Amino acid sequence: MRETVLVIDDDPQLLGLLRLTLEREGFRVVTAESGEEGLRRAYEARPDAIVLDIMMPEMDGWAVCRRLRDVCDVPILILSARTETESVIRGFSLGADDYLSKPCSLEELVFRIRAILRRARTDTKETWQEVYDDGTLYIDLANGRIEREGTPIHLTPTEQRLLTYLVRQEGRVVPHRELLTNVWGPEYAEEVGYLSVYIRYLRRKIEADPSAPRYIRTRWGIGYYFAGNHLLEEEQSLRSVQDE
Repeated sequence: MRETVLVIDDDPQLLGLLRLTLEREGFRVVTAESGEEGLRRAYEARPDAIVLDIMMPEMDGWAVCRRLRDVCDVPILILSARTETESVIRGFSLGADDYLSKPCSLEELVFRIRAILRRARTDTKETWQEVYDDGTLYIDLANGRIEREGTPIHLTPTEQRLLTYLVRQEGRVVPHRELLTNVWGPEYAEEVGYLSVYIRYLRRKIEADPSAPRYIRTRWGIGYYFAGNHLLEEEQSLRSVQDE
């Protein structure tokens, strides 16, 4: 089966050239001329890799990359005319897998796409994680729908980004700096106060007892983690040991 590459860029001439080049290399190619369209195409096509421009009107590539990383681990290659070190660092901090400056040779672009696809194939976890559901808490990451015991929960955009990032990393302690960088942006990397406030907001909305949280747990001095099904497995294992 041919691998699918989604190319998001507001330059229609470049899109046509990249489509022709990648199709000639054996890829199935999907294109989008804006960030909003790119997100829609990503949900529809479930690409194996994404080539993403940064400087686009309305929703830029930074916002697209952040939104994609909320719901999937599909490899992202940023292809941008912005060559300054700060932009490269920001791209990787938001979860991009590679960064290539425009203009570039088409041969190098194809090589880099194949390289990130090879790395992705060694990862055994599901690329697209859409729904968390343990019977009590329901989280639809793609559509932003959250329910506790069947009752809808409204989250602000920031709360939504924070929760989805934690859910995607289920069971892993996410350091403060990583959460701040990916939810608020690199300029907020040291603002731990922002994080603790929003963690409290989230717990009030999704936890039955915010003072004894079941889902959003603290690793003091390091960060936070979404326990989810990992906690349920630990509880079941503990009960089985106690019953023996």
